[in-house]
Amino acid sequence: MAATLEFVVVALVLAALFGAYRVIRAVKPFVVNAVVGLLVILVAQALGAEVAVTPLALLVVAIAGFPGALLVILLAYAGVAFVPALAQLPLVVAV
Repeated sequence: MAATLEFVVVALVLAALFGAYRVIRAVKPFVVNAVVGLLVILVAQALGAEVAVTPLALLVVAIAGFPGALLVILLAYAGVAFVPALAQLPLVVAV
């Protein structure tokens, strides 16, 4: 009986490891894109650009990579989105 239980536990652990490997393999490109894009945005901030690093900006950068970082910087430079002053506005206005 103990041998059967051990085989079941080993099979479950192997299945969990295989599933975790597939998830990590699927998420890895987004993590790499987010890190590279965040570095590009930080370099732009060091050069004088005012870009708000928000969860939405990180999502754009994680999906689009380097071109997404350039898009975020250009939109912030144009004052359309990702501007630090816009990031501090309240979402709900009290009447």
